[in-house]
Amino acid sequence: MKKLFIIIGLIGLLTGFVLYYLLFSSNTASIQNKTFVYIPTGSSYEALLKNLEENHIIKNIQSFNRMAKWLGLPDNLHAGKYQVKQGMGNFTIAWMLKGGKQVPVKLVLNKMRTQDDIIRKICSKLEADSNQLRMLFQDTSFLHQYEIDSNQIQALIIPDTYQFYWNTDARSAIQKIAKQFKIFWTDERKQKAITKNMTVVEIITLASIVEEETNMPEDKLLIASTYINRIKLNMPLQADPTVKFALGDFSIKRVKGEHTSVNSTYNTYRNKGLPPGPICTPNTSTIDAVLDAPETKYLYFCAREDLKGYSNFAITYDEHLRNARKYQQALNERGIR
Repeated sequence: MKKLFIIIGLIGLLTGFVLYYLLFSSNTASIQNKTFVYIPTGSSYEALLKNLEENHIIKNIQSFNRMAKWLGLPDNLHAGKYQVKQGMGNFTIAWMLKGGKQVPVKLVLNKMRTQDDIIRKICSKLEADSNQLRMLFQDTSFLHQYEIDSNQIQALIIPDTYQFYWNTDARSAIQKIAKQFKIFWTDERKQKAITKNMTVVEIITLASIVEEETNMPEDKLLIASTYINRIKLNMPLQADPTVKFALGDFSIKRVKGEHTSVNSTYNTYRNKGLPPGPICTPNTSTIDAVLDAPETKYLYFCAREDLKGYSNFAITYDEHLRNARKYQQALNERGIR
């Protein structure tokens, strides 16, 4: 009888050891704690096993497979991005995947110029399909709910840090980004736009031009004021950044006649008023600068001759020409063409 108890005890210990090994002992290879497993939407369990094995995330794929099947993972596989840490066991990994316990993804949206820039940025962080995003950006009924058209996608993007799950699709991604748009545009900001006799999209469009004109917070208010004055007088804005956007060439340092003659609705040298939509996704501080632009008599501005980023402002054209000549001379002296 004593020997029987000893045998039963040994069997129990052995069983416990095996269970512990299968459940909790480390089954990760030599990985970093920032090792991620991506499970695409519609992916199979077999594809997951292949991924874990070929990328040397799991040491013993057979033991993991037994545990995963015991937990029912093959029939409960959730798409997403998962973090596998050094020292994790089969149970912990399989339970995490079965429960869909993803790590969130941070999507930082800052200044972007074109719709392609926006699409690339979103798709670099999320599973969202680029073609579906392009289709949404042309979907009149989808865009109508945000009171924009296909030329005004940039207006919908409020630069900020957004948190998503990796497997977010295109429509859900844009809908979440649009929520921040609605939060930002408070009744107070909308009222400021009305006071300036401009729509929300017009404010953002002007802000996008100001954003491209300067990085100096002090100048943003006066540049916005100058452009608003020109709009009121039905003068063309003659904004160099709109020409660069029209040409799709943002490397141009000096906008010349050969550039300003481009036939485009975005060329504010040839067309009066604002372009059809924003030429970038302006920062919120720039949007507020437009909303808070002071009343001035300025009709002209150009970069200062010290090339430190600030601008000289002028009321008369003669004064502006003097400022422009000083700036052009500074460029010539530095060999900037």
